[in-house]
Amino acid sequence: MDVLELIKGISFPTSTKIVLLAIDGLGGLPHPDTGKTELETARTPNLDSMANKGNCGLMDPVIPGISPGSVPGHLAILGFDPLIHNIGRGAMEAMGINFDLQADDVVARGNFAIVDKKGIIVDRRAGRIPLGQTAELCKLLDKMEIDGVKIFVHPLGDYRFIVVFRGEGLASGVTDSDPQINGTTPKKILPLTLQAEKTALVANKFIAHANSLLSKNHLANAILLRGFSKRPQLPSLSEVYKIKAAAISSFPLYRGLAGLVGMDLLNSGTTMDDHFATLERHFAEYDFISLHIKHIDTAGEDKNFNQKVELIEQLDQHVATLIKLKPDVTVVTSDHSTPAIMGLHSWHPVPVIINSPWCRPDGITKFSEYNCLKGSLGRFPATHLMPLAMAYAQKLGKFGA
Repeated sequence: MDVLELIKGISFPTSTKIVLLAIDGLGGLPHPDTGKTELETARTPNLDSMANKGNCGLMDPVIPGISPGSVPGHLAILGFDPLIHNIGRGAMEAMGINFDLQADDVVARGNFAIVDKKGIIVDRRAGRIPLGQTAELCKLLDKMEIDGVKIFVHPLGDYRFIVVFRGEGLASGVTDSDPQINGTTPKKILPLTLQAEKTALVANKFIAHANSLLSKNHLANAILLRGFSKRPQLPSLSEVYKIKAAAISSFPLYRGLAGLVGMDLLNSGTTMDDHFATLERHFAEYDFISLHIKHIDTAGEDKNFNQKVELIEQLDQHVATLIKLKPDVTVVTSDHSTPAIMGLHSWHPVPVIINSPWCRPDGITKFSEYNCLKGSLGRFPATHLMPLAMAYAQKLGKFGA
């Protein structure tokens, strides 16, 4: 039996409330000078208090040894097995900005990038150019037509955008052009199935034409595409878990994923202040609220150890607001690790706290990767997180006679 079907069969509505604090890219690795990770270095009295009163552990977003993308990491947190529900990033980003996505559209997530004269990627994020400049570059590329396929280009934020391919005979089974590292050349997009040959052909032509238009641009002179996908179908959280659910996030990918699984998208600004103020305003309205914090992951990707520490400390101050709200269950975790000394997503398991009146407290004094390894939750797959949260909230019945 599929786990979601099991949960669907034994879940029931209650008045208890769950808040999931998803700290993007939280997990780290020790700094060579101190031997401490970013989380171990940061002063986090509020998170430490929660860890002390709750149950802790380490969680594998996919399986041990696999570095997850953002989509599989967040799907797993919500209880969807990413090995079964392998969803491309493009469609999620498009849904997150409310693009009118049609059933046969194929969407890719794009980066504006900088390449040198030899075509080698110098910066695959083009210095994180601001949204206003990204929007201008998108206008330059928008509304092309190649081999009968209409192409729409819309900005997401910073250096990021979506490309929507609309036409007959398109399939999403193609490879990425983005190698996701600097110092190498972009990849040619290849079809993974016969049905996807037209998509690969049109996408490569689009990239060539876009790069030609951008070639003399001082902000970005190339594009990189990844995560080709069509709009997927998933069961809603209300259907599986019998909860009224909402999401707080300013990033299109996560808003798109939340909308896909039937969560209400709460209007919020872009700062931690905005997010926690939104949580306070809407706390009484929902059984389950997911609050996503992105900024910490960005610091990890930029290899900025000290900034990541500072942002974790800023977040901890806001956690006081969450504690005052007194949800019946508070879950603190991450979709993946982004160690600043690596500057990319890694396979390392992420720390977890589950805080509830129905915990047997672990008595841990510091929320960290090292201490969570000693917690009572042990090391477990991310797909087990929602069943655990539901159980701690007393929203699951007994399995079997």
